Amino acid sequence: MRRNALQRTAAARLTTSLLCSTALAGAVLIAPAAAQSTSASKTSADSIETVTVTAQRRSQNILDVPYNISAVSGATIDQNQVMSNAELMRSIPGVTVVDRGPRNATVVNGIRIRGLNVDSSALGDYAVSAAATVSTYVNDTPIFANFLLKDINRVEVLKGPQGTLYGSGALGGTVRYVLNAPELDRYNGSIEVSGSHVDNSGGVGFSATGIVNIPLTDTLALRLNGTRYDYPGVTNDVNLYTLDKSGIPVAPNGVLSPNAVYHRKNGADYAKGWYGRAALLWKPTSNFNVTFNFMGQSDQYGGRRTTTLGANGYGVPYKANESGNVLPEPGTRDVWLGAMEANLDLGFATLTSSSSYYDQHGDIVSDNTGFYAQNGWYADFYYNYPRPASEASRGYGDKAFIQEVRLVSEGKNTIDYVFGLYYQNQLESSFQNSFLLGFKQWWDAANPGLASAVTGNQDWLFTSQQRYVSKAVYGELTYHVTQTVQLTGGFRYFEDSSTNKVHMDFPLWAGLYAPSNSNGRTSNSKAIFKLNGSWNFAHENMLYGTFSQGYRRGGTNGTPTSGNFAESPAWLSYQPDTVNNYEIGAKGKFANIVYNIDAFYVDWHNPQINTSTTNWGFFAVQNGKSAKTEGIEAQANAFSGPWHYGLGYTYTESVLTAPLIAADGSYVINTKGAELPGAPKNILTGTVDYNMSLDSGSAVFFHLDGYYQSSSLDTAFSPNVFKNNTTIYPPPSYAPVNSPFYGEPKYYDKMPGFMLWNASVAYSFGNWTTTLWIKNIFDANGVTGVYTQAYMGPFPAENYYGNASKALISLPRTVGLTVKYNF
Repeated sequence: MRRNALQRTAAARLTTSLLCSTALAGAVLIAPAAAQSTSASKTSADSIETVTVTAQRRSQNILDVPYNISAVSGATIDQNQVMSNAELMRSIPGVTVVDRGPRNATVVNGIRIRGLNVDSSALGDYAVSAAATVSTYVNDTPIFANFLLKDINRVEVLKGPQGTLYGSGALGGTVRYVLNAPELDRYNGSIEVSGSHVDNSGGVGFSATGIVNIPLTDTLALRLNGTRYDYPGVTNDVNLYTLDKSGIPVAPNGVLSPNAVYHRKNGADYAKGWYGRAALLWKPTSNFNVTFNFMGQSDQYGGRRTTTLGANGYGVPYKANESGNVLPEPGTRDVWLGAMEANLDLGFATLTSSSSYYDQHGDIVSDNTGFYAQNGWYADFYYNYPRPASEASRGYGDKAFIQEVRLVSEGKNTIDYVFGLYYQNQLESSFQNSFLLGFKQWWDAANPGLASAVTGNQDWLFTSQQRYVSKAVYGELTYHVTQTVQLTGGFRYFEDSSTNKVHMDFPLWAGLYAPSNSNGRTSNSKAIFKLNGSWNFAHENMLYGTFSQGYRRGGTNGTPTSGNFAESPAWLSYQPDTVNNYEIGAKGKFANIVYNIDAFYVDWHNPQINTSTTNWGFFAVQNGKSAKTEGIEAQANAFSGPWHYGLGYTYTESVLTAPLIAADGSYVINTKGAELPGAPKNILTGTVDYNMSLDSGSAVFFHLDGYYQSSSLDTAFSPNVFKNNTTIYPPPSYAPVNSPFYGEPKYYDKMPGFMLWNASVAYSFGNWTTTLWIKNIFDANGVTGVYTQAYMGPFPAENYYGNASKALISLPRTVGLTVKYNF
């Protein structure tokens, strides 16, 4: 009897994970009917039930949502040992992601839906000003925080504008992380421990997670979870300066000599930290409940996950996973989020109030030595001082209060509705302190009579503080014309305002430049609309069409227009950008196959691009004129006994439909018809699962998934603009010396396509599950961003022998073992 019970428990757990994992190949999340979950051989069309989602603000069968929505269950994330949001997003058709590794994953939102992107893939060391084209939510809080994927119920990916359903709006789509809620009726939990090893790493990665759900009374329940992780690095910094106690490069033969001391640091890109969450549910009556959520995460990073391109200044080529930085590039991040959600069931509708506050801040150090060298700045401004070392210490902060109230009908009427009010008060801040390490020490020794001319090693100071206030009213009205035909109209009216305060200074040369303080202010209001129609031509089979408008807020750059740092007034502010999204599709299931296919066309007006000003290169946002993206998304999942097969394909063509010109009109960034960056034309995903019950009372689950994307561009800049044209005139001959990469584009790079494969095998017995897994089986580079050598490479004529160019690579081949106990 015990053996049979154990066998049923193991088979049920693995079968559920098997069928939930369909989202890793397509956009539909499936689970087996409970009555059939004990025997994978009985899987059939009748035993497949569609999982409930809340994408339209009410609980619905996912096949009843009349547009393309993807969902990945928490069971799938756990079962397949999904390690990062980059890995998760790669499983969703129509979604791409810039995989910047742990160090940069929290700074810039790298999620892109349907090719809506103009920004360079190499962004990531500073917080950009423009809002992301894809909004992200943790439950009902709009925040991009990249929390660890722990104790999650599901992740929903909604494609296309969502401003008529979600308070913060969205230009290209919305990603929702829905967390597991406390339960009143049972005590349960789990303990999970993982160990892993990455190719080229000298250590073993470790993570441990504990989850517990505690019913305190009949009306009160508490859910706690926590994770501690520590992953060794895979990138080796092979030519770091050895620094003295003051953080200055060691000069073994004196500060006037060009000699330096170098050392190697293996595993420089380590990542470690913790995550915790506490959720309290109070349900005093059957129609009223309040949930309090508090969650926090603290991360520490040793450096970038990268491979440097080319060779060092002595001609020695870099190997895979070797970095040519001369300075370390660590980072830290801390974030916490508190939220309260109250729901009152009125019978005819549910009234929800969601209040939340979050605070996220971090700092990151960048080695800018190659950047200075390729601009010729050491020769032009700093006398080619020996052992050049330019460190940029950057910080970012984002905190906000959000209040949202909405009324949602029960979804069973001839006319259903969603109506909401939204308020957000957000403060974003950023700073950069740049230092020429060792310059002051060299200057005083080389020019003892002019020591007072140089104040110290800091050569630039930048601070920015931006306040955004958003108010919106939004809603949708759905008319069920018949039992099979429905029409939906949606609207959103909002008012946005922003203020920006910027302070800049070049303090290194005493009295040469006066500090600059500037301010900016903008305000906008607009109404956007949505129209959707759908027809259920058969049971759980639907045709649908949607027109929806999206909007992204504008803002101010706060750039100075007078004084030493003057820029054109054209850089003062940037306007909102908007999209008109058109989509037709079909979704449903027949026999043992679940499918979803759609075609989309997006007309993009005034696209925002994060760039820099013409004269001084300050961080700034500007608008282009227009762009478009169009394509198809298709996915299917098939079930046959213990087998599951999934396949997804996306074709996307994203181009400028007008020339992209610098805000001040000084140059053409790119021409009409140019391809948008980070938008591969072809993406293919696939998965195969097999579930096997054993006579021993246990079960085994096999999983294999693959991802392919075609080539893509690193930037919106044409290869014909911003070429390296650095020429220096070093003593004693004063003969011109060109950069080693003279004439090459600084930013443009066409990144090759790549393929990633993952696999796992899980053995389950009773309450225990052991999973052996491997990521990136064939150790592909998976490059999604590049810093070129023309931008940051070596320049021996400026005493720079390192190389700060780099390719942002995916996680190398990783093998791990996870043991989990459920109680």
